[in-house]
Amino acid sequence: MSLINPSDSVERQNEKLIQITRSLMRRVEQKSEQSGLAYAQFERAALLEAKVRERTLDLERTLDLLQDSNARLAEANLETEAARANLTEAIETISEGFALFDQEDELVLSNSRFCRDLLDITGGLVAGLKFADYVDLISSSKFLALPENETGHEWAKRRMERHGDNHVVFNVSLIWDRWLQVSEHRTSRGGTVILQTDVTDIIRLERLERDKIRDQQAQLLGATLDHLNQGVCIFDRNQKLVGWNKKMDSLLDLPAQSSALGLSFSVLLNRLEDQIEFSPGFDAERLTRWTNTNTGRKPIAFEVTRDTARTLSVFAQEMPDHGFVISFTDVTAEREAGRALFEMNEMLEKRVEERTQELGVALAEAERANASKSRFVAAASHDLLQPLSAAKLFVSSLSDRTAEADVLGVIGKAETALAGVEQIIEALLDISRLDSGKAAFEVQPVQLSAILGPLRDELEPVAAAKGLDLRIVETSLTVKSDPGYLRRIIQNLISNAIRYTDNGKILVGMRRNGSSARIEVWDTGKGIAEKDQTAIFGEFKRLDGDMADGGLGLGLAIVERACASLGHPLGLWSMPGSGSCFSLNVPIPKGELRYENKPVDPAEKADHLLSGLIVLLVENDPQLANAISVMIEGWQGQVIHAHSGEEALELLSEIQLIPDALLLDYQLGGGIDGLTLYREIVAAYGSVPARLISADRSRSLRKACSDLKMDLIAKPIDREKLQKFLNAAR
Repeated sequence: MSLINPSDSVERQNEKLIQITRSLMRRVEQKSEQSGLAYAQFERAALLEAKVRERTLDLERTLDLLQDSNARLAEANLETEAARANLTEAIETISEGFALFDQEDELVLSNSRFCRDLLDITGGLVAGLKFADYVDLISSSKFLALPENETGHEWAKRRMERHGDNHVVFNVSLIWDRWLQVSEHRTSRGGTVILQTDVTDIIRLERLERDKIRDQQAQLLGATLDHLNQGVCIFDRNQKLVGWNKKMDSLLDLPAQSSALGLSFSVLLNRLEDQIEFSPGFDAERLTRWTNTNTGRKPIAFEVTRDTARTLSVFAQEMPDHGFVISFTDVTAEREAGRALFEMNEMLEKRVEERTQELGVALAEAERANASKSRFVAAASHDLLQPLSAAKLFVSSLSDRTAEADVLGVIGKAETALAGVEQIIEALLDISRLDSGKAAFEVQPVQLSAILGPLRDELEPVAAAKGLDLRIVETSLTVKSDPGYLRRIIQNLISNAIRYTDNGKILVGMRRNGSSARIEVWDTGKGIAEKDQTAIFGEFKRLDGDMADGGLGLGLAIVERACASLGHPLGLWSMPGSGSCFSLNVPIPKGELRYENKPVDPAEKADHLLSGLIVLLVENDPQLANAISVMIEGWQGQVIHAHSGEEALELLSEIQLIPDALLLDYQLGGGIDGLTLYREIVAAYGSVPARLISADRSRSLRKACSDLKMDLIAKPIDREKLQKFLNAAR
């Protein structure tokens, strides 16, 4: 328990301590007989006195600090009062009305100009006034000029919605045509500062300037309307005529403008109904309904006729103030020109129709001529293949009958020449088929290695003979195309590269290009100028004009047509002096491979002769039949020859002998073709190894042979293929 009350003042606490000390001293003196105890008490009293003295010093220091703080607080209060007075004086000097609301939206202070023009609310602007109450006071003031169709409550609500913005500036209209601009700013502590500026003079000046500009614009608009080539009538929102331009006087018979201004639209329309006639599909009632619509009128356009000689195009459109404008344009000349154009158009259409019929006839003639050309080329090529096959077989048979080197050399050159002629005829046949759209394509999965491998073996010696390095990159890709035509395309591109490359190398490679493979043939040849890169794909087109090497310029023509027919995009990059690159994109199939082109060795020969083999040859061409017979007999085989199918059946019936092999021409010239003959032979004598001979390489013929399990040997007849078949038959 403390002997001193801490809440007492320092002086009171000192008095109590002194009294306690004196009391203790008296007691010590009264009990002197108990010296030991007295001394102890004295000692405690001395110690207590020291503590009291120490406490007194602390209290004195605290009192000094308190007095110093009170002095500084008094100075601060004085400074605050001075600052507040200075602030009050400062805001009083501001020409605008000023008010400050704290973060609790309570009014802190304001100057005398704040809401000075709202005399009926100035008494309510006291410190602590809530901002919402301040807005309510203003909205209820009789000096506030509210907007049309807006109540004080609605104005206050709209004002409070803007109070949340950091910065707000707006104008407030007061009675007697006075205006205040209110600027509201948010302070860093969340308070609000409001400035009110009297902008009455500025707004009145702007209004005067605006009226001047409006008058100038009205004069300018009037001058502009008078210079328009259209008649223009302007009506206000009440459908009263407020003006028209001078052009209207020449278009319609209207009363004097001084007397017509202010007339309603219906009155003017009744006056004009006797002068004008509406176009079909439009009438005065529809126009009246449009004008009677208060708002949201959509523009309308129609035509009227005056005195049956003048046509006016009328366009009516609503203005922003809900009035409307009607314009009249004289389109008489345009309509007459339109009628003339219509008549001319009918005449031109008739002439175009006649010309189209003439062009149709000419086109039909051209198509017939083109078809005749294609048929002629096909027929001529077919007729040429017959003696060519015979010549090849005759020449080939000579190589088996002599061993003299000089003779064999001549025979080899003759075979080379005949092979060149055969290539030209085959190229002409290919172009004819591709042009006529009758080329037979057997699109299927093709393994590229099965095509590129034989081409490498065939063309590497040709490239090496010119000192060129031909490199064909190996690949395991499978593409979807016609194997025969794809081989011809790649072969032509490589052969073309060899022909036009004097030194360097040729590279053939493949790149995956999404779902397709791009086959590229690069060379280091002379290159092709950009202006010639289209012309090289024409028939018989060669840039150097040299035909000495046997090329006729048909290779690229076939490549272009075949790629277009197969849907393989063909590309060309070339730079003169640097080389060229021909490329084609071939799709990659998802199915498994069904085709393999196994390489055939052209030099492959029979291991032994065809001794004892009996072959029935049915061929109506004597020269070809003779050549085949000479060749087979040179291999020590025996040939039974018949010129027609009927003769072949009679011959077999007479000799009662089943041949070991059948060689049947497809087009025998009689009532029985090669396929029919084969069916009858099989029906009468059973299955016999057979081959059909024909220059027709169509898909339908190949399919017919496949259905009969018989292969087709195309003309000109390949000696190795014929020998291989006869060896298998033996």
